Amino acid sequence: MNRPVISQIVRSLAVATLAGTTLFAGALAPASAQAPKAPAAAAATSSQPETVEERITTLKTALKITPAQESNWTGVATAMRENATAMETLVKTKRATSVEMNAMDDLLTYQEFSQARLDGLKNLTSAFRTLYDAMPSDQKKVADGVFQSYGPAKS
Repeated sequence: MNRPVISQIVRSLAVATLAGTTLFAGALAPASAQAPKAPAAAAATSSQPETVEERITTLKTALKITPAQESNWTGVATAMRENATAMETLVKTKRATSVEMNAMDDLLTYQEFSQARLDGLKNLTSAFRTLYDAMPSDQKKVADGVFQSYGPAKS
């Protein structure tokens, strides 16, 4: 293969990988070292906008959100929607402007996706903190279990 074809393949793989990764815990370990993801934890952290509503519903059910917690839950759901939309927009932008990229362009693209993931994580963490802080201790344990089951494999 010639260099431009290899560069396009690498770039495509990088964009697909970054776009498909999660906002939470994915950066903590290589994918092969992660434990199976709990559906509810994956719901909170996915960047796939086409299923964000399903993911919101899955997480809400797993966390056992009560009617009294709806106002705090709305912030979490909004953060999840905003994160998915931001990632989808970035992917579309990169695909639309995809031209021959050099090594610096590839690194800058990776930086943009990493920054979008970090911004999304901050957005989700802020919204989730409000919800979590208002949960009773037994519900916090449920939330802890949902998120602890998602991430690097335990030795």
